[in-house]
Amino acid sequence: MPAALRAHLPPAPPILVVDDDAKIVALVRTYLEREGFPVVLASNGREALRQIRDHRPRLIVLDVMLPEVDGLAVTRRVRQESDVPILMLSARGAVADRIQGLAEGADDYLAKPFSPAELVVRVKAILRRAATGSHAMPTRGTLALVDVTIDLDRHEVHRAGDPVRLTPIEFRLLATLAGADGRVLSRDLLLDALYGEGVDVFDRTIDAHVARLREKLGDAAGNPRYIASVRGEGYRALTGGGSRKDARR
Repeated sequence: MPAALRAHLPPAPPILVVDDDAKIVALVRTYLEREGFPVVLASNGREALRQIRDHRPRLIVLDVMLPEVDGLAVTRRVRQESDVPILMLSARGAVADRIQGLAEGADDYLAKPFSPAELVVRVKAILRRAATGSHAMPTRGTLALVDVTIDLDRHEVHRAGDPVRLTPIEFRLLATLAGADGRVLSRDLLLDALYGEGVDVFDRTIDAHVARLREKLGDAAGNPRYIASVRGEGYRALTGGGSRKDARR
């Protein structure tokens, strides 16, 4: 794009980096700005919430262990009103901690210590998915799953006529399952659909996203209406005659 045209474009929304470790913040900022991303900073949860209101970032890199308001609480607050992608950071890399972060609404989770180059790769992958969606799901039209309608063009979901707010990852997960016509999709296949092939993502991430999606749809794992677990295999959508209205790839 010519420089003269770029000069007239509005500035891109920044990436918000939230961490109380000044060295980590400086390192992440340096790597992101090298890639051309504008960056704003916060050192605690309360300041992060102010920055989110003031700057409406395109993505949040969010530490879990923050003073004043911790990262999990920030994520819950954000998810009440926004589907902005969140990459969560934490020195607590245990499986249960990762699942908790993803269940609260994070899109990805990176354990400390981490490579800043890997963080940049994950940021780009999250933004690419948010902008274009996954190749493994239908991209146009509308899908129906029992009483859930998935508008792929508007990225909107309604259950029995009521809107359901989903994160970009949750939307793609639901659309991928609903677009599979009742076939069982393995965790590995779903990970590839959501994160892209070759990205090293913890496989139980899918379980956390499914649990969050079920909660938002009012579904129950023990007596599901929309998404069933297939032991040792993965997940499938319970179409129950639910139809692909006019979805296409």
